[in-house]
Amino acid sequence: MLEPAAAITPNLCAPDRKFCVAPMLDWTDRHCRYFLRLISHHAVLYTEMITTGAILHGDTDYHLAMNPEEHPVALQLGGSDPTDLARACVLARQYDYAEINLNCGCPSDRVQNGMFGAVMMKNAQITADCIKAMQDAVDLPITVKHRIGVDDFDSYEFLCDFVDSLAATGCQTFLVHARKAWLKGLSPKQNREIPELNYDRVYQLKKDFPRLEIIINGGVTDLQQSAQHLQQLDGVMVGREAYTNPYLLATVDQQIYGSKEPVKSRQKIAEEFLQYVDNELGKGTRLQAMTRHILGLFHGMPGARQYRRHISENAFKPDATIDVLVSALEKTTALAKTTAF
Repeated sequence: MLEPAAAITPNLCAPDRKFCVAPMLDWTDRHCRYFLRLISHHAVLYTEMITTGAILHGDTDYHLAMNPEEHPVALQLGGSDPTDLARACVLARQYDYAEINLNCGCPSDRVQNGMFGAVMMKNAQITADCIKAMQDAVDLPITVKHRIGVDDFDSYEFLCDFVDSLAATGCQTFLVHARKAWLKGLSPKQNREIPELNYDRVYQLKKDFPRLEIIINGGVTDLQQSAQHLQQLDGVMVGREAYTNPYLLATVDQQIYGSKEPVKSRQKIAEEFLQYVDNELGKGTRLQAMTRHILGLFHGMPGARQYRRHISENAFKPDATIDVLVSALEKTTALAKTTAF
């Protein structure tokens, strides 16, 4: 069982964030989180970023409702108005989230136009006011996800000043994407790849703020890398790799959290998800809304391509039923009779 790098101030209400799955827009919805929870019982799952406007002026239940089986789940909010963030937190409190996270790292134009996301790093005082309002509104842990810098505000001193300003509110947990954001000239996709990652800067942040919980994000693709980060930091957050290759999570409980439970096979996970799909179809949920999240389950295994193709070519049809998924699994099993899933 791996231990975090240094002791932090305990928060008995907080989830154990040694391993987290990142908030991913349009991906980590409730169907995705239910599926990932079948693979790991302990990893902390994050919602996709939800704006305060969507919660306050849209279908609140649609945006915030989740299955009890998904826990522990953290809600990520996007917004920069302290009053709106506080109101959104109060509404979210009714849905039993384990944590509420403020997005200070997204570089997209839409987010910038709303004056939230990565642009918030340029005004630590406004961000601190938001954090304080959220803390005053609910008794949940309020955390921040941010970059190591933004545009030309990229010195280590700038990063420390930003973290120090938010820590002064009592905020204890910082999820740090180890790459700065460029708000002009780069797309959100390019901002996931340019400039290079700077893990050493995050390591130094932990050394300079030992009582804060520092969790690293960016470029982590396996548990070996996670183990290396956990020698110096309190937690690791994995993004796209956990979505495209979800079986990465299969041994998280055992290797990261010290669980003695047996590792589930891919086949077992698929069969359990079938039960969920059957129940959701009865509620009117479209098949493709669920199956789009499980295309990577057999990543790298015999029959994986046929599995993905069958689902992709059939799940979107208006009359698609659970038989699409059943048939895909049968095809995969037939092509990999001698492979232990």
